[in-house]
Order: sequence, then C-alpha cells, then structure tokens
Amino acid sequence: MIKPAPDKWSVAECVKHIAAAEKELWAMAEPALTQAPNPEKKENLIFKDDDSLVNAVEDRTHKSKTFAALEPANSPYKTVPEALAAFKANREKLISFVKNTRADLRNHILILPVGTFDSYQFILLIAAHSNRHTRQIDEVKMNTNFPKL
Repeated sequence: MIKPAPDKWSVAECVKHIAAAEKELWAMAEPALTQAPNPEKKENLIFKDDDSLVNAVEDRTHKSKTFAALEPANSPYKTVPEALAAFKANREKLISFVKNTRADLRNHILILPVGTFDSYQFILLIAAHSNRHTRQIDEVKMNTNFPKL
C-alpha cells in the first residue's frame, strides 16, 4: 500500500473514506428534508454563496480532520471494489433525489456540528468532498513510489 507519508492516506484509504462519507453525509442531510422548511435559519449559513463553499471544501491546501466514523480504518468497506460499489449505489440515490425532488432545497436548513447549510449547499458539499479526495488520490499517484502502468 503506497502512502506519500506515514500520516497520509493511500488510494485505497481515500476510496474507503469517500464511500463512507457519501453515505453518512447524505444521512445527515436527508432528515431535514422531511421537516418543514426553516428559512428563518438562513442567517446562520456559514457560506453565503455556493462557489465559496465548493472552493473551501475542495481546497487541498487546507487540511481538516475527519470524523472518527469516516476514518478509513473505521470504514465498513473492507475492499476497494466493495467501497466503489457502495459509492456508486449511494451516488445514484443522490442523483435520483436531485433529479426528482420537489423540495425547496434552499429553505431546508441543516444545523450540523460542522456548520449551518441549506440543503442545496449540502448536496454541493457532498460532491465537493468527493472531488477533494479524488484530488488527494491524484496526489498519491504522483508519488515516485507509486507503480506506473
């Protein structure tokens, strides 16, 4: 398992994290959509515009610690193929939801330990999170010890 440094994740660890996060982040967002809209909470959004949120999440110069449940060592997925299959299934559910929802995503506000988001922003956060770690995988693959095909 190639790791750029002992404290960095391998490609497999990144994939397991992305898959676990895809499922768990949506599980955090979904309940808010079953509640009545709460637009009065909008004043507490930590990002006032979507681009700022996406840029902040995807910014690899800013390191952040994940929740213990999303650490690769705690992943429910034991193999990369298993993690990829779970990611694909969960992403399909999210895409289907986005395509078919009639919910007013801007007025369902999520108040989470990491901040306050409207549901639309949180869906963007889920996608940006995957992009962030895809970039991390690219960084691992750039390592001189990574096998070249």
